[in-house]
Parts: sequence; C-alpha cells; structure tokens
Amino acid sequence: MTPLDSNEMLLLRGAEGTLGIVKVGEKNQFYLETDKEEIILALGPEDLLVASGFGTDETIVNGLKCVLFIIREVRSPFIVLPKNHPASKRLKIVVSAGDSTRISCSITPGTHPEQDILCGSNEFDGVEISGVKGGVEFKNLAGGNIERVPFGI
Repeated sequence: MTPLDSNEMLLLRGAEGTLGIVKVGEKNQFYLETDKEEIILALGPEDLLVASGFGTDETIVNGLKCVLFIIREVRSPFIVLPKNHPASKRLKIVVSAGDSTRISCSITPGTHPEQDILCGSNEFDGVEISGVKGGVEFKNLAGGNIERVPFGI
C-alpha cells in the first residue's frame, strides 16, 4: 500500500504518461454528464479520483492537479463525450472516479461513462488502482515512479 491523505496527490510518472490520484474525501457526490443523461456518483471518502495525462512535463502535472482540483473542490461535473466525437483526439487529460480504476490504452479518451476504466499510456496498460483505508494499492504496476505531493492550488 502507498499512503495517501486527502491533502495529498500521488503522481505516477512514466516515460510517456502521468497519472494523478487523489482521495475523494468528505464531499462524496459527483455528477457525470453524458449526451443522454445525468448520473449521480455517490462515493466514499477512501474512493479515488484518477486523472490520466498524455505527457510527462510540468505542464501535464499542473494540468492533472488543476483538473482534479476543479472536480473535487469546485464540484465541476465529469463530461463524457459521445463515441467518435472529434474532441476526444485532442484531450490531454481524462478522469475517472470510484473505488477502483483499470488503465487501458485500447479505449477512446473521454468517451466511457463507466468509471472503472480510464484511457492511459501504453506503459500503464492493465494497471489497477484501488483506494484503501489510508492509501492506494496498485496491481500490475511494472514501472514508473510514485511521488506524493501536496494537493492544492
């Protein structure tokens, strides 16, 4: 288990991509917006928000922190694009929420309302990230560096 408090963010840095991970915390109701409906996500404090960034530089890291902040703290909804939406090719960061997230490089970014799968770089394909009491557990993680950093803007 890798420890994680609600005032911290984990960064999983690889050669091609970066993942940002925060605990949901006490504000546990989120909205997921599709082209057909609004879905309410009720999550527990140990559940996770996971953001996948397609890149590794500081701009991506800052973007991950900002996206996670705007969802968790500002309460911005998750937006799911319709299949074959042209914007999915331009997304640099995508996000999921829940108790467990599996990273896949074979899905289209931003088009999956299922919150247990998230598009990511090839090096993280198949990695499973789960929120546990006081931290995060990783399965199938073969590489990358994990850093704990303060979460805030």
